[in-house]
Amino acid sequence: MARFTLQVNGESHTVNVDPDTPLLWVLRDTIGLTGTKFCCGAGLCRTCTVHMDGDPVPSCSIPVSSAEGSEITTIEGLSGNGEHPVQQAWIAEQVPQCGYCQVGQIMGAAALLARNPRPSDADIDEAMSPHLCRCGTYQRIRRAIHRAAEEV
Repeated sequence: MARFTLQVNGESHTVNVDPDTPLLWVLRDTIGLTGTKFCCGAGLCRTCTVHMDGDPVPSCSIPVSSAEGSEITTIEGLSGNGEHPVQQAWIAEQVPQCGYCQVGQIMGAAALLARNPRPSDADIDEAMSPHLCRCGTYQRIRRAIHRAAEEV
């Protein structure tokens, strides 16, 4: 076990965990932020996406030892009340079907819009291609990102 201090959603959290523990499990089990979801465990589906220093990363494959010193934002930190433009666009466009991947999709879309406030379809496709949706709501996701871009 080792001691790490993480900056998560603007707050400092000191945790005692194995250095190889995935950030996902520290966020969920140690800190208690359960909005970030587990799916593949290998960083392939991006359901567990969080922002680390503004970049979207799969938290299941980032060891906590690599996260210390970075600013981490989870879905809970994106907007405390669900008022982020991406979250609102997701509702307006009725994006979720099963909904399981949506946290990762929203975090990926928010990171894209922070970097590129007026993305083209090609920009959206490239940025969102690592995010898998078993229900295939990709067209609704693209519409929601364009809608959110109008609000950002």
